[in-house]
Amino acid sequence: MLLNLTELSSEPLHSQITRQLRARILTGEMPPGESLPSIRAMALELRVSVITVQTSYDHLGREGLIFSKRTKGSFVSDLSLVQRKEMAKKRLMESFEPILSAAISEGLTHGDIQTVVAEIFRQEES
Repeated sequence: MLLNLTELSSEPLHSQITRQLRARILTGEMPPGESLPSIRAMALELRVSVITVQTSYDHLGREGLIFSKRTKGSFVSDLSLVQRKEMAKKRLMESFEPILSAAISEGLTHGDIQTVVAEIFRQEES
């Protein structure tokens, strides 16, 4: 399973693994029931410690995105498209809250913030 990790990033390796696997699960690229590589195999492939991969798998398990079967391995949870979208929305809201609070405390109005978001979408589309 090819993941793009960089040791130059300030983001810890386990977070990079978690983020990339989460994205694949939430977009449906990794469908429900798909098995993940064993922790040891993933660690060898990515050239990271077993503990790094274990930390990532544990986090995804706590989020409900994967589950483990003793002696069988880890698998993508059976989440509907609606559930996956709700999880993605929740994470987005959690990420936005501190940014929005800072913007409002710096004097930006809801209209100002909507203008900024619209501009970001325009840039993405071009």
